[in-house]
Amino acid sequence: MSSPLLDRVNAALATVNDPEIKRPITELGMVDTVEIDDAGVVHLTVLLTVAGCPLKDTINRDVTTAVGGVEGVTGVDLTLGVMTAEQRSGLQQTLRGGQAQREIPFAQPGSLTKVYAIASGKGGVGKSSVTVNLAIALAQQGLKVGVVDADIYGHSVPAMLGVADERPTQVEDLIMPVPTASGVSVISIGMLKPRRDQVVAWRGPMLDRALVQMLADVYWGDLDALLLDLPPGTGDIAISLGQHLPGAEVVVVTTPQEAAAEVAERAGTMASMMHQRVVGVVENMSYLPCPHCAETGTDHRLEIFGTGGGERVAKTLSDRFGYDVPVLGEIPIDISLREGGDVGKPIVEADPTAPGAVALTAIATRLAGRGRGLAGLQLGLTPTSKS
Repeated sequence: MSSPLLDRVNAALATVNDPEIKRPITELGMVDTVEIDDAGVVHLTVLLTVAGCPLKDTINRDVTTAVGGVEGVTGVDLTLGVMTAEQRSGLQQTLRGGQAQREIPFAQPGSLTKVYAIASGKGGVGKSSVTVNLAIALAQQGLKVGVVDADIYGHSVPAMLGVADERPTQVEDLIMPVPTASGVSVISIGMLKPRRDQVVAWRGPMLDRALVQMLADVYWGDLDALLLDLPPGTGDIAISLGQHLPGAEVVVVTTPQEAAAEVAERAGTMASMMHQRVVGVVENMSYLPCPHCAETGTDHRLEIFGTGGGERVAKTLSDRFGYDVPVLGEIPIDISLREGGDVGKPIVEADPTAPGAVALTAIATRLAGRGRGLAGLQLGLTPTSKS
């Protein structure tokens, strides 16, 4: 029987989101029973999606806090149960919107999620560091952000985000991305391996299947931005991405030297061949602020890896494509940028005033503030002959 107190308790439960799915537990069928005794103690059972749910302590805390704060409640007696196979199947259907098979949501015409593929021509230019820090900087601006570590062989994003040893929760054949302290959700093939040290030795078809799984079988929810950390070069993953997400926008990362700039142009050209728009170039390791001159207030830059690589890539791609490909920013060599990646505390969060963090935040702001143009995009139009 309904009562004013029970209604208030149910309303409070509706404010509690599942920490992985990011939707109210009442919508997901996780609230099993709610009873209130004469003394005002609430006895309730909340069902976890799977046994050993990694965030059960968070659910316990959030439910207890929400219900305990309701006027008239004198205590909370919470029991955490586990969904049956039938209940998990029902949850899966709820998350899929009733669709029998999962589609890539970001490939649908109505998707409002901006997809950024972070690409490079060669390894060692700091592409993963750029991806991770841009994701957090975008989240700091109030956006809901997800990261796909699509560098199947060299997956390093989980470690950089401090979740290298985490494993995603699975509801039937639907996978929950791993949440991070920064609010960014992430999935990586490294999280799907039985062991962290296991080597991935796959060829073309398996690589394509892995990319589709991370895009289609993962419940991302309503994202504002999705960043994909691509493997370097113009191989299978770059081609698969163009086929599955032709609307993705590409950010090319290079370093200043000639050798890196030349191969970075190829990565940008590959994106255009797959009908994706290149939205800009990021020059990483652009220069080293002279530590001695900084003490005297002098702006002296040591150009260790040369100069002009980013500008060269941007100009070449602009001329080649017929639309403006700007240099989005120049990131200086910063020890704290490297240190943050090593210990899982990205610089934009751990040391936001550092030169590298300032440059990365400015790039994220520029990306977040731009609209989507049609230049360079495939419109899906088919010409018809005149009779």
